[in-house]
Amino acid sequence: MNFPADLKYTKDHEWIRVEGDVAYVGITDYAQSELGEIVYVDITTEGETVAKEEVFGTIEAVKTVSDLFMPVGGEVLEVNAELEDAPELVNEDAYGKGWLIKISLTDASELEELLSAEDYQKLIAK
Repeated sequence: MNFPADLKYTKDHEWIRVEGDVAYVGITDYAQSELGEIVYVDITTEGETVAKEEVFGTIEAVKTVSDLFMPVGGEVLEVNAELEDAPELVNEDAYGKGWLIKISLTDASELEELLSAEDYQKLIAK
């Protein structure tokens, strides 16, 4: 399992990487491995402001569909268009090409409430 230290994590298995005034959001390596083969990503919130812990879309694997939760509040600026034709990128590169959305943060202080890589590893080890 891969747990990049420069990311923040949620108890719902999303990650966030802040780059200047925008942030990228995806699901963790652990989450994609638990889901199995990703076959479809459905995100229709582009252009909308979504509150922390609200659903911003769904991700479908061969055997299940899971909600995707916002790690922090923000406006969804962009959905990763590559996932439309290649949802398997989430399995292959969860922290890179498999990102889900790019957001503009509503309140950067919400980042302080998220888990570090070390805390996230402890959470999934339980």
